[in-house]
Amino acid sequence: MKKIVASVLGLVMALTVAGCTGQPKSQHGNIDALAAEIRMLGPEIDPEEAYRAAHIAVTYSKQLAQEYEITDSPIIHNAKVNTGLRERGLCNHFAEDLTKRMRQEGFRTLSIHWATSPPTPFRIIHHSAVVSGRGGTIYDGILLDPWRYGGDLFWSKPEADKRYDWRPRMEVREELLNGRKARAAN
Repeated sequence: MKKIVASVLGLVMALTVAGCTGQPKSQHGNIDALAAEIRMLGPEIDPEEAYRAAHIAVTYSKQLAQEYEITDSPIIHNAKVNTGLRERGLCNHFAEDLTKRMRQEGFRTLSIHWATSPPTPFRIIHHSAVVSGRGGTIYDGILLDPWRYGGDLFWSKPEADKRYDWRPRMEVREELLNGRKARAAN
């Protein structure tokens, strides 16, 4: 009974928080604009690859939202996944699936990365994909965040995203593991 009450309370809280978030009207779903941003990563970027990466990022994000059966805000959908009402659709699922799909393309002039923003007192951990020029890092690329607006792709330079502190996934993972080890030792 406690689990049911906790689940219902969690959903009510998530609904309340979700009502406070709006979706910006710019930067979403525009393949040509994203392709132009990717091309601007450097003169070595193949324009065809930039367009293909943008097309996949935008359309596959929408496809994943359909596959995950997203009908609510991301926070509400997270609650559904965490209570077993949906199987997938957390940010790490979007990051995993989009990263895997884009890497299947075998881009010659682009690299695909997994970025993570560590948890803070006000935000949970968040995962996303990043596209950069070949050999670049997440800091040289463009963040591709399909989770934030439930399949409607958000993108920006990682440092321009004021909501999150994007860093390489393995760096954040190591930091979190070391923190757990330190707490366990105390």
